[in-house]
Amino acid sequence: MPKYNEIRLSVNVWPRVGNLIKQINPDAIHIATEGPIGTMARRYCIKNNLKFTTSFHTRFDKYLKLYFPKIPAKWSEKFLANFHNKAERILVTTETMRKELIDIGIDNNKMVTWTRGGNHGAFKNPNKTDLPHKRPIWIYVGRVAIEKNIRAFLELELEGTKIIIGKGPDLKKLKKEFPNDHFLGEKTNGELASHFASSDVFVFPSKTDTFGIVVLESLNCGTPVAAYPVPGPLDILGGTEIDTLDEDLKASALKALKISREDCLKFAKKYSWEETARIFFENISPNN
Repeated sequence: MPKYNEIRLSVNVWPRVGNLIKQINPDAIHIATEGPIGTMARRYCIKNNLKFTTSFHTRFDKYLKLYFPKIPAKWSEKFLANFHNKAERILVTTETMRKELIDIGIDNNKMVTWTRGGNHGAFKNPNKTDLPHKRPIWIYVGRVAIEKNIRAFLELELEGTKIIIGKGPDLKKLKKEFPNDHFLGEKTNGELASHFASSDVFVFPSKTDTFGIVVLESLNCGTPVAAYPVPGPLDILGGTEIDTLDEDLKASALKALKISREDCLKFAKKYSWEETARIFFENISPNN
């Protein structure tokens, strides 16, 4: 993808996508991306009078504004609304996101809130270790890219150590600009969960995510979360016993230090992938 080499786009996929759908003859079709493959699948379904559902995972309209500011926002908003409104059901991550999508023209009557889980694999019982850094340890996990607003975290004046886990187009630039912080690259499974569990606060500075599954992963490791009151964190943490949300990210981080790990673990149990699967299967639209 232009300006984002880590994201690979499939091109020239028509008629291969249509041929695959015809060959498989699926009981139901769910489209999880507005990219080339999703666009071709949608076109095939409409042409052949097949029902399909979609899910809204990413505010590409906001990403586009960050990377290509001269492109009018209404263009991408209109594309997204047109793309999803042809579906039988539109699965969206949170109620706050649902309200935002109504504002860009997506049909409220078709939207269903589809929550997420974080209670899987290594995140259930992470190995907590004594990291060789000054406490408190503030950790960020995710893509290292402009839309994640990582600079807001790195510029905070906080005692202790900042750790950044992940890769992305801004990694080299930020490593050079913030040489005293620890950029560890990509970590997966048990190693990632161990870093979550061994840190004091997970700082989530993004204002463009539709949910932020890493928030649940952090809570499942017992690590409190600092974030802005925006879609995702607002829906997960807002008004709860572990709510630290604040327009001042530093204030949120300092609040998070006072949250008990036991409360985080208890709260995280409310979210499960089993519930996520139930909502999905209840809202697909069979063609047979």
